[in-house]
Amino acid sequence: MTGEPIVQRGLYYDELEVGARYAHRPGRTATEADNVLFSTLTMNTQALHLDAAYSESRPFGQRLMNSMWTLSTMVGASVSQLTQGTLVAQLGMTDISFPAPLFHGDTLYTETEVVEKRLSRSRPGQGIVTLRHTGRNQQGEVVGVATRIALMWCVPQTEESAGGKA
Repeated sequence: MTGEPIVQRGLYYDELEVGARYAHRPGRTATEADNVLFSTLTMNTQALHLDAAYSESRPFGQRLMNSMWTLSTMVGASVSQLTQGTLVAQLGMTDISFPAPLFHGDTLYTETEVVEKRLSRSRPGQGIVTLRHTGRNQQGEVVGVATRIALMWCVPQTEESAGGKA
């Protein structure tokens, strides 16, 4: 078989449907190294992430995964399926919550729902999409939720797709 290779990409604005839900796989098992590295790289010295002895005396009885790691991993899990090469810019995040803890050894599974979309009024060929990311642990407990607003490219108009010859 010959021809051009098929390049992996996310979905264009036009390909996203309100109400569609995407299960991003594989999941990501959180490790102690992830937690320590992420916390120290971001200068977050919270003992609940770094100090095992201290954390044992706290309500959860063990270190918690850094919630920003959870958020970043939820968004990151969606990239190859939804926004790789089709995102113009991330415009914002709202309604971020962590209803249950994530611990070392837990596996984070992420799902994204397309909540809303509209064409940009000021940027032709682009649209604004609202995505809701939900992260669950291996027991199905919700450990993170975030609403993300993204500026996405519309399907490029080429001579061929407009009915002309390429």
